[in-house]
Amino acid sequence: MSIDLGNAHILLTGATGFVGQAILERLLVSHPGTTITVLVRPKGTISAERRLTSLLRKSVFSRWIEEIGEAEAKRIVAERVRVVEGSLGDLGPEPRTLDLVLHSASSVNFDDPIDQAFATNVTGVAKLYQALLAAGADPHVVHVSTAYVNGARKGLVTEGPVEHDVDWRVEEQAALTARARVDETSRQPARLRQFLKEAQQAVGKVGPQAVAEATEAARRAWVDEQLVEHGRARAQSLGWTDAYTLTKALAERLAEELWLGDGHRLSVVRPSIIESALRHPYPGWIDGFKVADPLIMAYGRGQLPEFPGLPDSVLDIVPVDFVVNAVLAAAATEAPRDRARYFHMGSGATNPLPFHQMYDAIRTYFTENPIPGANGPTRVPPWKFPGGVRFEAEMKRKEAGVKVAARTLSRLPAGAHTREWLGSLESAERDLGMLRKFSDLYRAYVQSEVLFDDPSTRALHAQVADGPEDDTGFDVADIDWPHYLQRVHLPAITTLTRAFTARGERSERTRRPLVPGENVVAVFDLEGTVLHANLVQQYLWLRDAEQDITAVPREVAKILALLPRYLAAERRDRSEFIRSFLRLHKGMQVDELDRYIRGPVGRKLRQHLLADALKRVAEHRAVGHHTVLVTGGVDVLADVAAPHFDEVVASGLHAVDGVLTGYLASPPIVGEARAAWLKSYAEARGFDLSRSYGYGDSQADTSWLQLLGNPVAVNPDQRLFAVARAKHWEIAVWKQSEAVR
Repeated sequence: MSIDLGNAHILLTGATGFVGQAILERLLVSHPGTTITVLVRPKGTISAERRLTSLLRKSVFSRWIEEIGEAEAKRIVAERVRVVEGSLGDLGPEPRTLDLVLHSASSVNFDDPIDQAFATNVTGVAKLYQALLAAGADPHVVHVSTAYVNGARKGLVTEGPVEHDVDWRVEEQAALTARARVDETSRQPARLRQFLKEAQQAVGKVGPQAVAEATEAARRAWVDEQLVEHGRARAQSLGWTDAYTLTKALAERLAEELWLGDGHRLSVVRPSIIESALRHPYPGWIDGFKVADPLIMAYGRGQLPEFPGLPDSVLDIVPVDFVVNAVLAAAATEAPRDRARYFHMGSGATNPLPFHQMYDAIRTYFTENPIPGANGPTRVPPWKFPGGVRFEAEMKRKEAGVKVAARTLSRLPAGAHTREWLGSLESAERDLGMLRKFSDLYRAYVQSEVLFDDPSTRALHAQVADGPEDDTGFDVADIDWPHYLQRVHLPAITTLTRAFTARGERSERTRRPLVPGENVVAVFDLEGTVLHANLVQQYLWLRDAEQDITAVPREVAKILALLPRYLAAERRDRSEFIRSFLRLHKGMQVDELDRYIRGPVGRKLRQHLLADALKRVAEHRAVGHHTVLVTGGVDVLADVAAPHFDEVVASGLHAVDGVLTGYLASPPIVGEARAAWLKSYAEARGFDLSRSYGYGDSQADTSWLQLLGNPVAVNPDQRLFAVARAKHWEIAVWKQSEAVR
């Protein structure tokens, strides 16, 4: 190929993206005379220079570095690559010396909120062209767009400007101000009350601050959801599929107006769906999952029993190295100043890949190379392509079934079976959510009836071709789809999946040996964690100890009558439940209570201590950790476990003249109150919470467990189980044993 950029000074945007890093690699490898200025935004505390250094360690550069050596690669980069830290409007020094601008920066998310999509793909691009104009620069700009700027169309689409009368400035202004309008709506009292109600139901047991945080998180999520839907609705109302394709089309229009309209050279390259490399830098190179890959892998895992695709529609995909080669070919050839050039870099017109052919190739591959599952190799489901109406009806039926199952499961007591069912339900919800997301995002692309004609691209290839095909070509007619899919692309993304899976498995918190340390505290909850008995059971044991044959039945009847109130209090606030229930102790003699604890009730309590818990406490003490038992209940009932711990923290029962009033002597130490106590306690005693341990069984324990470096969910209730799984906390199942009894 005769693609020669000579000694050009090139500005490259989007160098950290999929296409951008591939362009940078090709410039370094194949165009030694070029000087490259890259625009890189800092990311948090990571500077642009550090991001470039990290970028050069990625696999796209590995073969080049292996061939010439790391020292030589560093020398070349230092000599030829200039990093400018900033956004698209920051051109750095000497912009007038630019010969080429290769603009590939953009957000490629289909479901960005409308303001974010416009800020990146329209406002950012406008700043780039305005900065070039202000600097008096005159480079040839190769603008990387997408073939789908043509909008929701059917039939053959030619290479040329998109015909529409949408004013990009008006749409930009409306999009950038949309968040303020939606945000104001989210702050209306009725809306806030709804967020608050849902937060109270979800995390009320944890405490008021958790409720407030959940309420605000829900409000912000709602705003983003509304803005995503806003972008989708506005795009479709104007004839595009989503905010991504709309903003990319408007970016082309502003390039035509601002840059071409001022007499400068403009070439627009429109790739279709970009996937892994066919040849360069090596077959199968890819940087993370691209458009079709999550769908493919979900199918390989057996998570997509069906999909609303049209079997005879064309799935227009193209290898990333073909896109890079087309971009550089456009850059290397002369462009006029009176009109823009447009190049469709896709396969649908010249070498179409019908959706059913891709499905057959994927099904064959995963049948021959199944993904290992929990119960052996995963069997991929056959697709019958039922059509959009039947698919949607089946989706709604399954989603309704999952909601019913979730409501039913939420009413069941915590236990091993419940947690197992919860895990299965979460998997079902995840699979359905994934299917819903994929169907919403990708439906337009797998039901497409559009073909992107490519005579200009084929002519460009012929113009630069000067011999046998090599890895600088981009003739899509040369792609053997079964070979590409089954021998190049699918092995690449399954390898990527295994790497992600292994990383996820490594992130799961498993039990690790205890490390000795004097500044480490191990905090244990009592009920459900160390003691297999709740407040209700403890109270009935006390009444049973009175040896009044009628006492227990009466108390059971009383508790049953008050049960709805207790359950409601428990759901709202753990401390409210404790206060309400302990009212039943009103009138009990303090000395009688002490006698029962020393006698039959104490024996009963000791029988219900969990042997695994006591073993863990002993292990902590053996390595020098300070062990603390903390309960929201009362001190006299915690005394049975006290000999096993260094310290017991609990509330006392209030008494007057030796008779219990039914009140606590101090507020119960539960939920956020325990978190506040723990912070103060650790600071006063010099404990390092990041090295310390916590053991709890209830959702109410999340507020203080998350303060510790080693949180453990012990026999967790459903909501703590879900939190522990999401946060990769250790989950322990502790049992009683005859040794304790």
